[in-house]
Amino acid sequence: CLLSPSLIPFEQSSKPLDLRFALGFLLVFASRMGKAKKPQKFAVMKKTISHKALKHYKEEVLNPNKKDLTELPRNVPNVPSGMFFSHNTNMVPPYRVLVDTNFINFSIQNKIDIEQGMMFCLNAKCTPCITDCVMAELEKLGQKYRVALRIAKDPRFERLPCVHKGTYADDCLVDRVTQHKCFMVATCDRDLKRRIRKVPGVPIMYLAGRKYSVERLPEATLGRAPRY
Repeated sequence: CLLSPSLIPFEQSSKPLDLRFALGFLLVFASRMGKAKKPQKFAVMKKTISHKALKHYKEEVLNPNKKDLTELPRNVPNVPSGMFFSHNTNMVPPYRVLVDTNFINFSIQNKIDIEQGMMFCLNAKCTPCITDCVMAELEKLGQKYRVALRIAKDPRFERLPCVHKGTYADDCLVDRVTQHKCFMVATCDRDLKRRIRKVPGVPIMYLAGRKYSVERLPEATLGRAPRY
């Protein structure tokens, strides 16, 4: 090395040795160190729309037949064709009446024949209908309601099968009259009548003064049923 302390004359070594070593090291490091590379300059170019982006814009934005996914669809329930506002044109004789458990029990207590009482109320032929869940409720009540079970098994009653789980009759009756507007409901249960009143076009038959009465049936006002 040129800056080795053995080659430096003694008379020139007035400075300390460590300072001369540091200066020599910096000179050698600077001579071996390369220059920093400068980044290559590019000309600023305008962005061009690709053919793929233009095709996507035409399909998604300019297409009038494409539905806007941001707008929520309108949930409009399907109205039966037999409904004219709240008037049910499908309710014509012979009437099909869905019978509840307590309606049969109250009819037995008031000594009213169900089919004759319905015909006396509506002045038309009526067909009492009973579902499987109502029959299951009568069977669960035991021997105390064996007379009601015997009346429910009358061949004049039309048996309607149920496909739902459980034996709760109120939900079954409400769902059935909501889907099919050709039934009338005969019940004395206040909660069930309150739920059925929310369904438009479904008349309700009940007991009042030891006879049957009906509400929300315009044709029933022509007979002995009271006007509501």
